[in-house]
Amino acid sequence: MKKKIIKKLSDRYRLIIYNDTTFQSVWSMKLSRLKVFTVTSLLSAIIVTLVIILIATTGLREYIPGYPKAEYRQMLVLTALKIDSLENELSQRDLFFRSIQAIVSGETPQDYLMADTTDVQDAIEILEYNHDSVFQDKLLAEQTSLSIGSSENRRLNLSQIHFFVPVKGVVTNGYSPVSEHFGVDLVSEPNARISAIMDGTVIFSEWTIQTGYVLFIQHDADLISAYKHNSELLKRKGDRVKAGEAVAIIGNTGELSTGPHLHFELWHNGSALNPELYIDF
Repeated sequence: MKKKIIKKLSDRYRLIIYNDTTFQSVWSMKLSRLKVFTVTSLLSAIIVTLVIILIATTGLREYIPGYPKAEYRQMLVLTALKIDSLENELSQRDLFFRSIQAIVSGETPQDYLMADTTDVQDAIEILEYNHDSVFQDKLLAEQTSLSIGSSENRRLNLSQIHFFVPVKGVVTNGYSPVSEHFGVDLVSEPNARISAIMDGTVIFSEWTIQTGYVLFIQHDADLISAYKHNSELLKRKGDRVKAGEAVAIIGNTGELSTGPHLHFELWHNGSALNPELYIDF
């Protein structure tokens, strides 16, 4: 049986083409079943390969059922990137809030890196805290439990302290608790250096969306000074600073800044003080 199959595959045949008018042989070719099978298989493989290459390298693949279009794939990638950015932004926001809460509670906040949020600032709004002071949520409670009394008593208790002027300039917007402006705005020369008002320790030195580059310094006598909207921070959290030492460069950073200036705040036992009562700007 096996020999018969091999004999049939190897038997030769002649393919002849005749002229229909003269009956002369025009072309002839010797064939066998094995040769026909081999040539047919090879041509089929070549055709299938060419079709696969054509579909894979051209837009024809989009007509295959279940294969997404190019714009759909691009939308999926962009959506995944936006979701990842939002997750990172929410994580950084939560870390920022916990750090501020630690400062208000008198604890040392954990170190973290604030991600660049330039591309998504319009998509994320942080409305938990006051526009000019991160202490708004704790202000009333601290005033009732930690306040040391009236303005006259505070002035009397702090009268022995000498404050270094943070920056020489003009006060353009004064202290106004009614409008929730718990500090003063000082306009000075471009790239003017900002100095620490007393010896102390830097407890916060980071970027925030609303107030830009911000620096908080913890001083003796339960005093905290805040320097906002800086263009550059010269000190890091944990650094010890001396009175009059440069800690930042005046700037115009943050969503709430309307021009180059320093927003300066002075806090005592959780209560905001009017800096103009203690510092001669």
